[in-house]
This record gives sequence, structure tokens and C-alpha cells, in this order.
Amino acid sequence: MRAEPFTIAIPQPDLDDLRRRLAATRWADDFGNADWRYGVERDWLAEMVAYWRDRFDWRAQEAAMNQYPHFRVEIQGIPIHFLHVPGQGPQPKPLLLTHGWPWTFWDFKDLIGPLTNPAAYGGSPDDAFDLVIPSLPGFGFSTPLRTTGIDATRIADLWVELMRDVLGYSRFAAAGGDWGALITGWLGHAHAEHLIGIYLTMAMVPGLDLRTLTPGDFGPDEQWMPVRDAAAYSSIISHVTVHSTDPQTLAYALADSPVGTAAWLWERRRAWSDCQGDLLSVHNRDFLCTLASVYWLTGSIGTSLRLYFEHFGKTGWVLPKAHDRLPAIEAPVGYAIFPQDVMHLPRALVEARTNLRRWTVMPGGGHFGPAEKPHWVTHELQEFFRGLR
Repeated sequence: MRAEPFTIAIPQPDLDDLRRRLAATRWADDFGNADWRYGVERDWLAEMVAYWRDRFDWRAQEAAMNQYPHFRVEIQGIPIHFLHVPGQGPQPKPLLLTHGWPWTFWDFKDLIGPLTNPAAYGGSPDDAFDLVIPSLPGFGFSTPLRTTGIDATRIADLWVELMRDVLGYSRFAAAGGDWGALITGWLGHAHAEHLIGIYLTMAMVPGLDLRTLTPGDFGPDEQWMPVRDAAAYSSIISHVTVHSTDPQTLAYALADSPVGTAAWLWERRRAWSDCQGDLLSVHNRDFLCTLASVYWLTGSIGTSLRLYFEHFGKTGWVLPKAHDRLPAIEAPVGYAIFPQDVMHLPRALVEARTNLRRWTVMPGGGHFGPAEKPHWVTHELQEFFRGLR
């Protein structure tokens, strides 16, 4: 397997078509929805769409992405796009960063400089990493996906091949959130021999049935966790249900409407970010329009949904496991606990079932930690992996 250099270059007719479609939007009626109780509020969305249509500069974002080296490779017949950014230091550690949904590889954009060249940001060159940031199969530029059955465990297997067989790293570090947490957790569970360590920005433990957790499982200082998870449940169950039962039906609507795609993505960003209802206080318009544009311009919204079908159709709410040994995650593991994330686990449970080395409860932040609080995540990754080899 050989990776080939890749440059993001969206054809101009595709950008022109996007603008035409945005201009021709057929808007749904909306009333009594100032608090978003029914979903995305129309006036907010219309203002965002106007910005996307008239002021957003895709070419500027494309140029920002292309300042880093991109590659594509086919592994087991599956196209994989990834960034491979070498570290500037005496002995950079290879670090694999895995995103989730509705994320893209670009959620890690503000980590790239500080992690690969820490000296340029006031840090030590000894903390430098070689960064590998792939797009999940069927997401963004890891398209077209033509293979069924690609769940989180299969992606972890692909990542081992990418890091070991394509890039030549016999051992590597890994981190991720959302689907990236499940994939990275599986790496530390099923492929520990290849891992320097793993770091998760969403708590997970292989073999755990999430439905069995009760408030009594959480410590006295953790009682806010089940309260937050219960509040977030309604914003999770809607998309998980449709994505995991009949994603293709929804795909037709989203693939035909850029506004539909954006609304589906942006509503989740608002619900799961630590933004107190003001999404633009955390993610600016250009970032949000880039997010929607990557899904739209690559035609990948439909295949991105299928990951839910493949995962939940096999295991439901039980996190999969490859063995019954303890610790379930044998590689050294660290966790960043963001208070406005959508799923939390008790520290005592995690301590009993993993090779826990670091547990940091953050003072703020939500589900999209690397994009919301990149400086904090950068610090955590440097601190955690500094003593590991």
C-alpha cells in the first residue's frame, strides 16, 4: 500500500451549484420556536445560509487546509484521506487523531501547529508529535465508500494498517472524541501492543452496557454527570434512532439540500457545545460553513450516517469488546472530562477497568473539545504523552 499526495481542489461548478441551491431554498414555516424547542430556528438558519451563500470564501478555507500535507490511500478496498504533518523536535511521537460525527478532520486544525511545532508556541520541542489525522471512511475526502459493515472496530483495524503498514510506525499514540473515542478506545483494548498510549475526550470503556449505569454508580462529586447526560439524551436519541435504523432514507433529503445538511449538522453543534444556546460564541461562521461544505461538496453526508447503522445494529448501547481481560484497555489511557459532553462515566468504574494514568475534569467545554478548547486539549495531550514511549 502506498499513500499518494492529495490536494483539496473543489471544481468551480460545484461551488456555483451550491450557491444556486442556497439561493433557491424552499423554507419551512417556523413559529413559536425562538428557544429552538422544535429544532433549528428559521431566522438564525436563514442568516447563516445568507452568509454561506454571499460571504463565505471556500477557496480561503481550502487554501488553509492545503497548507498541510494531505494524502490518500486505499486499505482493504476503502479510500482513506489523511493529513500527515511531521513534528519539529528531536524525537517526535507519532500521534493519530480521530474525529467523530458531526465532525471532520478539520476539527483538529488548531491543534496542528502547537502539537507539531511546540517551540513556536512557547513550548518544548521535546513535546513534538508527528500528526496523522484521517477522515473516517465515508466522511469528507475518504470517499466514495462502497463497502458495508464498516463500524468503529473495523476502522480501528484500518488505522493499525495505516499507521504500521502505510506509514511505518510500529507503535504510536492515539486520541479522539465521539466516534474517535470508540475507535481509539478499541485500539487501546484490542491493539495495545501497537499503542504508546491513548487519550479520550469522551469517556468510554469496552464491554460496558451504558444502560446499566445509575446515579448511584457516580461519586458524590460526580452527581452532575448523570444530570447532564439525562439532559443531553433527547438531543442524542433523535439522530441515533434514524441513523441506526434507516439512514439511507434521510440521506436522500440531506444529499439534495445543502440547507438540510447544514441544519442537521449545526443543530447538533449547538446542542452539544458549551455555548449556552449561542453557537457563534464557540464556533465562528467560517468554521461552521466549512463543516457543512466539506460534507456537502464531497457528497458524504449519507455515508457518514451509516456508521451508526453498522455500530448500533451489532451492539446497541453495549460498547464492544475483543477479550475479557482486565484492564479492558491495557494501553495507558487518559481522559478529558468536559462538563457539557453528552456521556460521562464514573471515575471509579474507569479506574477499575482500564490502565488509567490521567483523569482531568475540565472547567468548561462540551462534546467538541478539540474545536472548542484547543489550547486545553493540546496541553492535555502534551502532559499525558510526555512520559510515555
